[in-house]
Amino acid sequence: MLADMADEEGDEATLEEARQQLKAIKERAARAELEALLSGEADGNDAYLEINSGAGGTESNDWAGMLMRMYSRWARAHGYEVTIEAEEQGEQAGIKSATLQIAGPNAYGWLKSESGVHRLVRISPYDAAAKRHTSFASIGVSPVVDDTIEIDINPADVRTDTYRASGAGGQHINKTDSAVRLTHIPTNTVVACQAGRSQHQNREQAWKMLRARLYELELQKREAAAQALADAKTDIGWGHQIRSYVLQPYQMVKDLRTEVETSDTQGVLDGDLDPFMGAALAARVGETRES
Repeated sequence: MLADMADEEGDEATLEEARQQLKAIKERAARAELEALLSGEADGNDAYLEINSGAGGTESNDWAGMLMRMYSRWARAHGYEVTIEAEEQGEQAGIKSATLQIAGPNAYGWLKSESGVHRLVRISPYDAAAKRHTSFASIGVSPVVDDTIEIDINPADVRTDTYRASGAGGQHINKTDSAVRLTHIPTNTVVACQAGRSQHQNREQAWKMLRARLYELELQKREAAAQALADAKTDIGWGHQIRSYVLQPYQMVKDLRTEVETSDTQGVLDGDLDPFMGAALAARVGETRES
């Protein structure tokens, strides 16, 4: 009888392993099917992901820091390399802003639909009265462009500022004005880099980031013209709220464009973003085909 029970337990373990393998295969197949839709001009490129906290001080800074962790965990779970190009820390918690470079196949294609405003509702850990707070942070995504793509920038249109870096980076980081900020005056596009150990390295990387941002602006113009979009339904530009994360009084993450939602808020904040990205990508491609 014990042998029979052992066999039954062994069979059940084998079946469970098979179920997990089938689930993993199904998930890979679904992702591969969506990746086949990544046919945009820069979809295969690496990506710059910029995070900026909204008004609200510590609350919004903390939320921006949570988003930085969320996207970093998503990227690493998919085998992407994450590099912090610039980071301005909040005074008490989180970050005021940060720029990450996400390197790997189709990084921009997956991340491009994440641009927009992300809203958090929760009981504030910084409020002694335990009141519910609403915080906002914006995400911007642009493709990393290589030397084969020509982006014509007039140096006279770019203002260069240098300053002392802040945040992690070793003792050298605060000793000199090594950080570089570039402002493209015609478009009011601002990029900053402090990851390098010298002003020269940061200046070179900042120019790459500026080229990427201006290229992304051009891609958005082309896409808008091609699709003849007159509304903001699929607009992924700055200032548009795309997703709401509610931790209290109930738990729900909902994408306002695709209506995809889940009650697994912790899973999402730990980087489980594929359902949202996949739905946004499918919707985007579908509307392109209809236009």
